[in-house]
Amino acid sequence: MSQTTERRSALAWALYDCGNSAFATTVMAGFFPLFFKQYWSAGVSATESTSKLGLANSLASVAVALLAPVLGAIADAGRGKKIWLAGFAALGCIATAALALVGKGDYGLATLWYALGTIGFAASLIFYDALIVSVSTEQDSDRVSALGYSMGYLGGGVLFAINVAMTQKPGLFGLSDAAAGVRASFLTVALWWAAFTVPLLLRVHERKYGTDKSTRGALLRGITQIGHTFRRVRALPNVWRFLLAYWLYIDAVDTVIRMAVDYGLSLGLPSQSLIIALLITQFVGFPAAIVFAKLAGKIGTRAGILIGIAVYCGVTVFGYFMTTASEFYILAIVIGLVQGGVQALSRSMYSRLIPAEEAGEFFGFYNMLGKFAAVLGPLLMGYVGVLTGSPRKAILSLLVLFVAGALLLLRVKPEARATATS
Repeated sequence: MSQTTERRSALAWALYDCGNSAFATTVMAGFFPLFFKQYWSAGVSATESTSKLGLANSLASVAVALLAPVLGAIADAGRGKKIWLAGFAALGCIATAALALVGKGDYGLATLWYALGTIGFAASLIFYDALIVSVSTEQDSDRVSALGYSMGYLGGGVLFAINVAMTQKPGLFGLSDAAAGVRASFLTVALWWAAFTVPLLLRVHERKYGTDKSTRGALLRGITQIGHTFRRVRALPNVWRFLLAYWLYIDAVDTVIRMAVDYGLSLGLPSQSLIIALLITQFVGFPAAIVFAKLAGKIGTRAGILIGIAVYCGVTVFGYFMTTASEFYILAIVIGLVQGGVQALSRSMYSRLIPAEEAGEFFGFYNMLGKFAAVLGPLLMGYVGVLTGSPRKAILSLLVLFVAGALLLLRVKPEARATATS
């Protein structure tokens, strides 16, 4: 394969992140929570609507977490990562488009489509992550992984900006009101996601390691390998230490992402400012992820992750003292500078630690941990908040996860790849 072909394959792979990130930004982080409360849960108490939304998120996350090792093993056994990715992407696109058709007050149907969309989104990423070994080498995995995240920030940010305009100025788009703008936004996300899936399906040539050709054989092997995957990971101390470190620090990272808006509201900041901050993070994250990868190329992947963790520690402390929207914007910029870098370098470092021929199985486990992330952080913040009566002191508790993750990461040997027979 020529160098030009390799670059085109890597770009086609990265463009999928450009597409599916629109779901994460516009639907998950942006419009669905607001529309769920104000439109689909009209007439329902705030407490009940919050519990239903929380239940939908929890069920979808648990479903993907439980499926992740099975799906990863199926990908390796059946040699069909692209086919499975396409199937779950289709599920996500259809479910997202269906949200536009849900009527006012029908929170049950909205919850169902949202949960299915979330499952399609998260499950497709298992196969997407595993395909990184097909579009990169050990030498350029940092660059390729960062390219994916940077395209995700760009794609998600561009469409989200358009979607915000559709709700703020619906008349410019031929829409009747803000609600129509939100419904139309769900359709644009589905189309955007589908369009950016095509290059991966056409241009990425999957490296094939598995031996099972039938779907039934792949399924059986996938199911039986759940226990095997855990035993394999535990038998590889270097991989195990990395996963424990990753779970701790990425839990804190995800907690910052998920709790930032709630924390800002608790300080009395206007929702408009929080939307702007989300857009800032997206657009800063686009070039920053690429720059971070270049930095890692000079100082090492692990050192790059540790720098990102150190910056997050500073963000946590700064958040403790924050009082104004301007300060929240500063936080958004700083988070954008390191968020994609930490995520991208973690994925590329992990890809170099695991057996390439078992990438699907190992990334299934990796993604399972990712789905269980942001569990310890919110619990820790909640406990400290209740104990001290201060949300500011609660956010400082995340320092425990960041520091513990960094200390464990220091014990990982960055370039020690495991083999399939180890």
